[in-house]
Amino acid sequence: MKCNLYSITKPNDEWQTLISHYQKQCKQFGATLIIEDIMNNDIINAHKISQKHAQRSYTKALLPHLNADINISLDIAGKMENTFAFAELLKNHNKINFFIGGAYGFEEEFLKKTTSISLSLLTFSHKIAKIVLCEQIYRALSIIHNHPYHK
Repeated sequence: MKCNLYSITKPNDEWQTLISHYQKQCKQFGATLIIEDIMNNDIINAHKISQKHAQRSYTKALLPHLNADINISLDIAGKMENTFAFAELLKNHNKINFFIGGAYGFEEEFLKKTTSISLSLLTFSHKIAKIVLCEQIYRALSIIHNHPYHK
């Protein structure tokens, strides 16, 4: 299984140790977890114009990556799943792409092309959301493979 996590954010090595930990843990289940931070001039300039422009720039940057068996976006209005339902969502897929939007979230056009989930009713920074998602991917893999981590 290959899991790609695309995030509209500047690259930041501050929490790379935690992310690397979960990337390593996923390998024991034959899964690769790849993180790609995306921040380009189009996004930076769009942020200065309006929310609508910013959201459109996120879609433009992420659209080429909508090429997995299942594409999952994090969205405040997305469905809240428990860990077992999240594991079922990932089960039987070879390639899974996850998307974390920018400060303004996703436009509807992008959300319609993905399965939207919410990590919580709380709002998290990109750093925290990324760590929580990585841990939940590892936890879901543990459930799928009957590993005792989840207990």
